[in-house]
Amino acid sequence: MAGMSQPGPPGDRTGDRVVDRARSFGAVADVYDRARPSYPAEALDWLLPDGARRVLDLGAGTGKLTRSLVARGLDVVAVEPAPGMREQFAKVLPGVEVLDGTGESIPLPDGSVDAVLMAQAWHWVDPATASPEVARVLRPGGRLGLLWNVRDAGVDWIARLDRLLPGPGEEQLGSLAPRVGPPFGPVERYDVRWSDPVTLDSLLDLTRSRSWVIALTPQRREEVLEDVRAQAQAHLAETGSLALEYVTRCSRATLPR
Repeated sequence: MAGMSQPGPPGDRTGDRVVDRARSFGAVADVYDRARPSYPAEALDWLLPDGARRVLDLGAGTGKLTRSLVARGLDVVAVEPAPGMREQFAKVLPGVEVLDGTGESIPLPDGSVDAVLMAQAWHWVDPATASPEVARVLRPGGRLGLLWNVRDAGVDWIARLDRLLPGPGEEQLGSLAPRVGPPFGPVERYDVRWSDPVTLDSLLDLTRSRSWVIALTPQRREEVLEDVRAQAQAHLAETGSLALEYVTRCSRATLPR
């Protein structure tokens, strides 16, 4: 989902670049919504606490996760910093409130939600600031749930595909051991493996939606897309179908009562 980071210290251009990348998704919000996969039900079963009713989707992007939460009959509020993403969210989920905010500044009252879920976005936040801010809006005993869809690089053709892509791989998103600070308790981890059938066009859209691809020059972006197209066509000729194998990496931490 869309980015939530704050700038680094004064003079730290790395922090500025992170913010630029985090905000870049808004420029391709329709592509992002069309191409990004959803999340398996098993992951949500594990992340949501028993009896949860009011849930915050933090860094909601275009509402990929939100749709699954609403389908469960939950009362969902969304927070997303990128205007383009909020605009797309409002088109696909007109009945769900979406607010401007970040992981470090959540526009909700204290103790107002049972759970905070964040998909594809915790790596954009400053955990030292975001952890107590998330805790503020949770009720006692509430839960923070984090999840990332990560392509399974143990599958040969996906490993070859990943090597074509610029920027850090998904292993660099901190999904194996996300840092969550006080006042939360220990972080628990759980993986869900699943497969997502794709077409060549949807695979190219998925590539276009990656933040480091968005940031490339037009010429370099087209080179990357042509490389991905060639790799996918070769695999399609070999197997007759395309599917991305995913591991959804889930982490949860509970607020003490």
